[in-house]
Amino acid sequence: MAGRGLRIARRIRRCGARLAVCAPLVGASVAPALAADWLDGSFLRGSFSAFSAGPVRWDGVVMGATVGYSNMSTDFGNASSSEIAYILRNSTLESEFSPSSWTTLPKTVTSSMQYGGFLGYNWQMDDIVLGADVMYARPTNLDSQATDSIERLVNTSDGVNHDVLLQSTAKLKLVDYGAVRARAGYAFGQFLPYAMLGVAVGRFNYSTSATVTDAMTGAVVGTFGPVTQSDAQNNVIAPGFLAGLGVDVAVLPNVFVRAEWEYIAFGPVNGAKPSVNTVRGGIGVRF
Repeated sequence: MAGRGLRIARRIRRCGARLAVCAPLVGASVAPALAADWLDGSFLRGSFSAFSAGPVRWDGVVMGATVGYSNMSTDFGNASSSEIAYILRNSTLESEFSPSSWTTLPKTVTSSMQYGGFLGYNWQMDDIVLGADVMYARPTNLDSQATDSIERLVNTSDGVNHDVLLQSTAKLKLVDYGAVRARAGYAFGQFLPYAMLGVAVGRFNYSTSATVTDAMTGAVVGTFGPVTQSDAQNNVIAPGFLAGLGVDVAVLPNVFVRAEWEYIAFGPVNGAKPSVNTVRGGIGVRF
């Protein structure tokens, strides 16, 4: 009985020795794997990865907020045309030389921050992504102004020599605008570059003032004026054409950041012709 106990004790000692030899080898093989997991962050975040499920999907409802910087270029050239035409109505001077059509005011450029948002939908076909959205933007202070004058000597058919001086001032403010845009892009990885076309509607406030002075000699001697005519109106709606480029970058499966360049050419507003260039960034979500 004692001999049998001694044999069992020897077997236990041999097994313990074998385990002692194997333990360092097992530890050496496990340690690098744990270290690798620790270094790449998987030990901390588990098995989740924003793009582990495969290619990024862009289809669905998209919405977000934007902030940007805009330059508005305004050609005021004939902004005071209607005021000058009214002052010189039914005159030989206007009938023969049309001072109301003379380019009186220059172009100006003004800049402002803007804030806005968008809501749209994407359709994805393999790597091609088509989309449409509506967007709204409100500049903080996109307000242009121009003041200038022009003087010409003309002789009308009634024998009167005219020394005509036109003095004009015009102001134009873009209050806000909205647009409907169609987008076409190509997805690769987490990036979606795209081009866009659309139509826009802007809301403007304007004011213009013109003064006409006509010093006459020849068949008639005297001075007409100075006579001033002014006009102002708020919330004038003007349509426009839109084009631009952009890129969306997925940062989470349903969250993306956006960068865009956008150009809008608006129709004339009381003779002034505004156009707006905007660069903007934004953040959006996809449902």
